[in-house]
Amino acid sequence: MEPVEINAGEHYLRQLRADDRIDDSAALVAAFADPGIRRWQGGLLVDDEAGARKYVEFRTWQWESDQRYSWAVCDQLLGRPVGEIALKDVDPHNGSAELVCWTAAGHRGRGIATEAAGAVIRFGFGGVDLHRISYRHAVDNASSQRVAEKLGFTQEGRLRGAQSVEGEHHDLLIWSRLATDL
Repeated sequence: MEPVEINAGEHYLRQLRADDRIDDSAALVAAFADPGIRRWQGGLLVDDEAGARKYVEFRTWQWESDQRYSWAVCDQLLGRPVGEIALKDVDPHNGSAELVCWTAAGHRGRGIATEAAGAVIRFGFGGVDLHRISYRHAVDNASSQRVAEKLGFTQEGRLRGAQSVEGEHHDLLIWSRLATDL
């Protein structure tokens, strides 16, 4: 699938970029320097601009291979990324994917993740023809829990010790939304 831009109210969603016209590298380095993102993000971390460009290349490859649809959440005025949101582990056979997101430190608490996630959920159900979107987060991540609740996800369970954070294993809460929930 070709990359899709989405209007999400006060923000717009576009593919992460690192080219001669738009370069999100500095914004990614700044965001990933935040201890909150480093704590909960896990997996791919960005430490410098070269790493940011590789991160963007990897996200582009994932989109092209229909594994993960990832967007920079950008402010409408300047086009600067203030977060990232994605549907990952896209499974067209079962019509499922998992929603993941983060918001840069200076932009948290404003409903940005919830607004962007709502737009991505509508895209997933309408544009990708998904049946089920899941969302999971560490039990201690209160911000992520608020996002799930505001978006109308149903809590399904708990995976014990499923995420390693700073050398400790944390339980994850599992949530879902079905296309029929809209």
